[in-house]
Amino acid sequence: MSVFILTHELIFPSPELAEPDGLLAVGGDLRPERLLLAYKNGIFPWYNPGEPILWWSPDPRLVLFPGELHVPRRLKRSMRRNPYMITMDKAFYQVILGCRETRRETWITDEMVEAYSNLHTLGYAHSIEAWEGSRLVGGLYGVLIGKVFFGESMFMKAKDASKIAFVKGVELLQGLGVRLIDCQVETKHLMRFGARPIPRSEFLKLLNRWTR
Repeated sequence: MSVFILTHELIFPSPELAEPDGLLAVGGDLRPERLLLAYKNGIFPWYNPGEPILWWSPDPRLVLFPGELHVPRRLKRSMRRNPYMITMDKAFYQVILGCRETRRETWITDEMVEAYSNLHTLGYAHSIEAWEGSRLVGGLYGVLIGKVFFGESMFMKAKDASKIAFVKGVELLQGLGVRLIDCQVETKHLMRFGARPIPRSEFLKLLNRWTR
């Protein structure tokens, strides 16, 4: 296999041609049309400052079916106290900056912030926020296409803030008709909430059904 080099042409190689680590292509741009095409085909950008844009499609793919959401017992106790107000799309820009600064996500470059802010303006990128009074203490953001939400990053500045935002966010998204949440790669943290890996081939079939 080989890594493909993208030009300005709006096209991606088949995700099935990705390297074993998931790397599929290099180059291209982050205009909205390309990002939306990438997500619909199970591809996402991830790269560090100073690198060209790298496009990934890992196999297996970690996903969460909203109906399989599991809330750990300790978190349930915390949520009963209603410590935070949860909102959607009230502070997208602040959330993406919070993810970059609080978690030191070096891949959220200025270029990425601009690209996802553009998607938010177009109605595709969304944020879930956790507030302690008027203070933003946690949240997450991602891209919504059809019935699939593609999660990108989350952050917290207060106890359990991102976890509660995640749980409430899943419930909000389910209410909007979302059938699948893409968590990208395996993490023990998200698997505690019911996320599980599925073969990329199965993931692509679900995308074909729920993003068209």
